Amino acid sequence: MSDPVSSIRNLGPTMDEACARAGIHSAEEVRSLGADETYRRLLMTGVRPHFIGYYVLHMGLQGRPWNDCKGDEKKALRTSFDALKAEVARRSDAAPAGIERMLDKIGVGTKR
Repeated sequence: MSDPVSSIRNLGPTMDEACARAGIHSAEEVRSLGADETYRRLLMTGVRPHFIGYYVLHMGLQGRPWNDCKGDEKKALRTSFDALKAEVARRSDAAPAGIERMLDKIGVGTKR
């Protein structure tokens, strides 16, 4: 049996659920994908972008406490986060937000 995503430092049950919706079901998968690809997949499934969640994931994969991210390292992660967020927003196959996503889920939304 594989370890849950929440077995990674700083991550909890909410991240287990969000990752499952993104098709990521274990800590091993998160480690293999890395923080950026994991977060990209979360955003593609409609998770609202949040910088703290992004750097907490980075810190957790390094085995560091979430609040260990400071100074230049935090600035660099902010730049990476902003670029990732912009990339996902540009993608035409990104999951629609809000009501459109729910309509797609039940089969009455935008045709693809």
